[in-house]
Amino acid sequence: MTNLGYLVTRAARFWADRIALKDERVALSYVELDDRTNRLATALTGLGVARGERVAVLAWNRVEIAEAEVALLKGGFVRVPINARLSAEEVVHVCADSQVRVLITDEAHLIAAQQALTETPGLQTLLVMGEGGSYEDALTQADNAPVSVEADPNDIAVHHYTSGSSGVLKAAMHSVRNRRAILRKITFRSRLYPDQPETFLHVGPITHVSGMALLPMLAQGHTNIILSRFDVDTYLSTLEREKVTQTYLVPTMINRILAAPNRGDYDLSTLKLLRYGAAPISPTRLREAVEFFGPILNQGYGAGEVCSSVTILTEADHKLAIESRPELFQSCGRPLFETEVKVVDDAGNELPIGEAGELVIRGEDVMQGYHNAPELTEPVLKNGYYHTGDIAYMDDTGYIFIVDRKKDMIVTGGFNVYPNEVENALFEHPEVYEVCVVGVPDSDLGEAVKAVIVPRDEIKIDADALIAHCVEKLGKFKKPHSIDIVSELPKNDAGKILRRQVRDGYWANSDRKV
Repeated sequence: MTNLGYLVTRAARFWADRIALKDERVALSYVELDDRTNRLATALTGLGVARGERVAVLAWNRVEIAEAEVALLKGGFVRVPINARLSAEEVVHVCADSQVRVLITDEAHLIAAQQALTETPGLQTLLVMGEGGSYEDALTQADNAPVSVEADPNDIAVHHYTSGSSGVLKAAMHSVRNRRAILRKITFRSRLYPDQPETFLHVGPITHVSGMALLPMLAQGHTNIILSRFDVDTYLSTLEREKVTQTYLVPTMINRILAAPNRGDYDLSTLKLLRYGAAPISPTRLREAVEFFGPILNQGYGAGEVCSSVTILTEADHKLAIESRPELFQSCGRPLFETEVKVVDDAGNELPIGEAGELVIRGEDVMQGYHNAPELTEPVLKNGYYHTGDIAYMDDTGYIFIVDRKKDMIVTGGFNVYPNEVENALFEHPEVYEVCVVGVPDSDLGEAVKAVIVPRDEIKIDADALIAHCVEKLGKFKKPHSIDIVSELPKNDAGKILRRQVRDGYWANSDRKV
């Protein structure tokens, strides 16, 4: 098999009438999906897009995003998924940086797309999704003959834009070989030809982490349901109505479900696997989630530079955490399948069990580098390993515990404090809903520990009581010196709290930044 899009063509032969994709507007069978993706690949060729050239997708969640992924694989084009929450200026930057030829968009993003068309050299065409749009016109006019361009494993398949810890939008280049690694990992724990199809509910942005399961699910003949946005009642009612068996959430979504007073009104008995990840979650919230959903939670840890999960905390691991090893709720699990994971010092030497250092990763799913950015690639791809910037340690049974981001460490009075450990202590207090811990300027200590907290149910929080709570859980030097109460914390599209943005507000008037 040289073209991953062929997996959908094969699925259409095996399960022609089974529903492949469904959103609030439309449902497509496998044979319909195969037909439409052949047409789109042919249409793009007719627009002058050659193999290896870039096609961008900018839209809120909908069936056509998945169509585009398959069509671009079939045609040998490079997919550039654009975060639907980016500003118009950032959209222009992505299109220009990747030298995009065609931009597929929805009506909600038409203004930003038109600006990109005007300001991006080489961008020639917009295809606008929706009834009566140019996207549907292009499909109607194109031939539906099978398309399957032969692909080399080293061909670039995706430009995955990430800002990571640098704050600069840059494209992690995923090769065909990288995307095959995702397929292997996700199908590794399931049967390739299941007797009964699964129903997977996608609610996060399918241009990014929530969409990583799309192709593996399609390859196995499963049904993919796509929600345009996350709303607790819509999400839970969809789980019930569609008899969903698998889903993926980020911790913010889990928090909102657990806080919903009517969460118990829905029948979720068909749900047998809830995957979560993309951001840290406190052990306290995780225990609450297992109590509500049952022993079906499964955590993955990864990065945009690695294409997929590199570690897994399985359902059995969650059960073990409840029964006898509570510390596992603070672990991101053990290395998954063929991925090699190590903890190293600043010189790249592997550290002993239990000693904290930087987490590095080697495997078939590690990116090829950042597009047009060797100066950003060189520090993170060294000696065949991707350097994550995460500080972690490994225990003697192989479980990995991430302490924090290397750049997030607070140095206060000569001591190192990792925000994550303070946040975990605060999460154990029943009044805390969300929290972000940062270092702030202090003339005596250099940096002081500050906790920025969103209270549960808008109750009035006693800051002194919370600080005393931390002293009981942590060493005294790790306690917050001050607490600020806010109504919400800034987050990215994956629901991850933007610690840098929170921190920068406190350093704005300081001559130094550390």
